[in-house]
Amino acid sequence: MKAKAAEIQRILDDLYPETPIPLQHKDAYTLLVAVVLSAQCTDERVNQVTPALFTLADNAEKMMHVPVEDIKEIIRPCGLSPAKSKAISELSRLIMERHNGEVPDSFSALEALPGVGHKTASVVMSQAFGVPAFPVDTHIHRLATRWGLTSGKNVEETERDLKRIFPEENWNKLHLQIIYFGRQFCPARSHQPEKCPICSWASTLGS
Repeated sequence: MKAKAAEIQRILDDLYPETPIPLQHKDAYTLLVAVVLSAQCTDERVNQVTPALFTLADNAEKMMHVPVEDIKEIIRPCGLSPAKSKAISELSRLIMERHNGEVPDSFSALEALPGVGHKTASVVMSQAFGVPAFPVDTHIHRLATRWGLTSGKNVEETERDLKRIFPEENWNKLHLQIIYFGRQFCPARSHQPEKCPICSWASTLGS
């Protein structure tokens, strides 16, 4: 398994030596809001919505005073707007009340905020604060399963397996590399494994 993981890492490093964060943001707060909006929504759609939202309010203090209905109207194209707008409003208030207006830099404090699960907290911890984390969404779970890196039945089990086989210092970058690879070579539908630089061999290679 370690040999397979090392070869996958080599391929991903060759293809994606640089890994810009797909969600447009300027700081930890705007990243947190963008990640909340990205649930069941594409990064591209989120990036179309956030400029108007952040023009209205780009920090917790401003956002907590914006009516939830106004937030909901702006973020409607992202889907789940009733729940997401309430979460953004409430997490902004709690950031002001509990953390002096600053996004907390711990998993426990982040996951205590409305709309923030472990995957969202992992993205913020890794990309905003540089803390080793391996955010696993359904796309990464799908690829890790295709490549025979996990037999996990959910994202939690897959995260555990990936953390075990890849070096910790690579986690933050690898998360983004796998996302980029999935979009370019390994889609959920109409996938041609024989033409995929990783699936063409990894899915048939033993652990």
